[in-house]
Amino acid sequence: MPSRFTGNLTQDWEPVVLNRRKPKAAEMKSSKAVNDAIRSGAAVETVKKHDAGTNKRLSAASSAPAVNVRKLDETTEPGGFERVGSEVRIAIQKARVGKKMSQAELAKLINERVQVVQEYESGKAVPNQAVLAKMERVLGVKLRGKINK
Repeated sequence: MPSRFTGNLTQDWEPVVLNRRKPKAAEMKSSKAVNDAIRSGAAVETVKKHDAGTNKRLSAASSAPAVNVRKLDETTEPGGFERVGSEVRIAIQKARVGKKMSQAELAKLINERVQVVQEYESGKAVPNQAVLAKMERVLGVKLRGKINK
C-alpha cells in the first residue's frame, strides 16, 4: 500500500477571476442596449446613413457623376455564352442515330453524363472542346471547325 504524505499541505493555486466579455458591436446597437444607455445617462450618438443600400452615391465633395454598377457591367460584359450551333447538334444526332446508339450509350462511351449529351443535342450546352473531341472520336464525324454538309 502506498504511504500517504504526512507533512503540511499547501494550496499552490492562484485565484481565478472571471470577467464579462466585451459586448459586440451588434449587441451595442440593439434597441435594448440603446434604451439602457439612455436610462443610465450615458452619451448616445445616433448617425443616419444616407443612401444606405443603394448603388448610387453622390456627395457634395465629389463632382463625378454617380455610376450605376449594373449598367456598367451590362455594357462591358458579354450578354451570354455561346451555345452549341445548330449544325453541330444536328451532326451529333445524325451520327448517333446512324450508329444506332442511344444518348445513354453515347454518354457512357465518352465518359460523360447523359444530361451532357442531351444538352449538346438540344443546343443548350456551352461548347467544350474536350467533350466535342470525345464525341468526334466515338461517332467518327467532325464536330469542330468547319463542318461539311
